[in-house]
Amino acid sequence: MNAEHIPSAEHAPIRLVIADDQAMLRGALVALLELEGDLVVVGEAADGNEAMEVVRNTQPDVCLMDIQMPDMDGIAATERLRQQHPATRVLIVTTFARPGYVRAALDAGASGFVVKDTPAQQLADAVRRVHAGLRVVDPALAEASLFDGANPLSDREQQILRLAADGRSAAAIAAEVFLSAGTVRNNLSAAIGKVGARNRAQAIKIAQDKGWL
Repeated sequence: MNAEHIPSAEHAPIRLVIADDQAMLRGALVALLELEGDLVVVGEAADGNEAMEVVRNTQPDVCLMDIQMPDMDGIAATERLRQQHPATRVLIVTTFARPGYVRAALDAGASGFVVKDTPAQQLADAVRRVHAGLRVVDPALAEASLFDGANPLSDREQQILRLAADGRSAAAIAAEVFLSAGTVRNNLSAAIGKVGARNRAQAIKIAQDKGWL
């Protein structure tokens, strides 16, 4: 990409909000990014709901969003943020390099997806590219999401697998989602078949590893 597409320190700084539930990692991101002359952090958030509030109050150019956060995860927060604040672009920065997460994040409106161990200079460049209107995804993750990232599970099957991951019985799940135990078992069987698993436990592990839950 031509350098002219990336803002430099001669222009107004790129205003950032960082959303991550781990305070130490959030602080490290703030410190690293503010070493760059053209980046300034204007707000921080510990979960998706707080991210929405901070973005509303600060109107940043880019929000760096973690995925696994309490109350509202980064995928749901990204979708809502893009609907309510379309001028703010979202760059997912997460520990979980799962193909399904890449697909879900981009479908939710994120402009980029990188992992937290990305070198500081590359992360700063990713922020600049996202701010410039480009899409940035780690090449290996992009390839994996293309061939392996499509989620085969229905919303109901995902819901039931999540509940099953807590060790609940079909009857307990049925009571929570207002279905019959037979319907729950049918959904579990369908999910097991779709992900190519032998049993419920394996289906849950495969779906979690792929980022489908």
